[in-house]
Amino acid sequence: MKKAYVFPGQGAQFPGMGKDLYDQSAEVRELFAEADEIVGYGLGKIMFEGSEEELKQTKVTQPAIFLHSVAKARSIGAAFRPDMVAGHSLGEFSALVAAGAMEFCDGMTLVLKRALAMQKACEKQASTMAAVLGLEDSRVEEICHSIPGIVVPANYNCPGQLVISGEFAAVEAACEQMKAAGAKRALLLPVGGAFHSPLMEPARMDLEKAILDTEIRQPACAVYQNYTALPSIDVDVIRKNLALQLTGAVRWTQSVQNMVADGASHFCELGPGKVLQGLVQKIYREAVIEQV
Repeated sequence: MKKAYVFPGQGAQFPGMGKDLYDQSAEVRELFAEADEIVGYGLGKIMFEGSEEELKQTKVTQPAIFLHSVAKARSIGAAFRPDMVAGHSLGEFSALVAAGAMEFCDGMTLVLKRALAMQKACEKQASTMAAVLGLEDSRVEEICHSIPGIVVPANYNCPGQLVISGEFAAVEAACEQMKAAGAKRALLLPVGGAFHSPLMEPARMDLEKAILDTEIRQPACAVYQNYTALPSIDVDVIRKNLALQLTGAVRWTQSVQNMVADGASHFCELGPGKVLQGLVQKIYREAVIEQV
């Protein structure tokens, strides 16, 4: 039996997140204080008392989810003994810190820079994302490739559930073709821009510089990275894939499949919500989902 710990990305946030962990652990309270100092505002206060709208701001959402996820891992203490880890988009940073590849302060600094760089890239061009349900991955790829302009598969969440990303007009055109091809649903998402698409190239360049300046160590276990869906403990590979993730697809389906192929049977999600538990179950029905 091998256990995989998985860490969620943007969209898992909710008002009040992390308050229970904060109240129960002095170590977690220290993490929150450190986070507030790094981001320059009361992140914990927004997490505990802020509205859904406040939490939806990319510059708040990403640090908040990262903080919650790492705090959850720390709260487990010595029981946190992963055979492998993976994170969905932003969650890859949480996974790396939890696995000992980065210090918390360095991870939080990178997450904040990532959020601000992504927000800045979003403001340069009208762009969006859309969820597509009920089509084969290959059909979605084929339709995206046929559309003029920029539109690409961005999140391979589970079989029959993909998210596409790109220029507004191209995503809209792709959605119409997806529906004509038999998609159960193809609907625009309320997001700030085209994450995990070529339109994030300015953000990737900014983040790459910051990653190169950050100390990264060999993790305690294999990290299955979004860009390749493959396990790695090689620091140079981790650096490269962490930056390429911004313009490349989140290969979550393939990552879980590869973890299962490498012996994972038990999955535990660390962070707000239960989104990844549901996706894992759809990818591998025999998975044992463990609660924390």
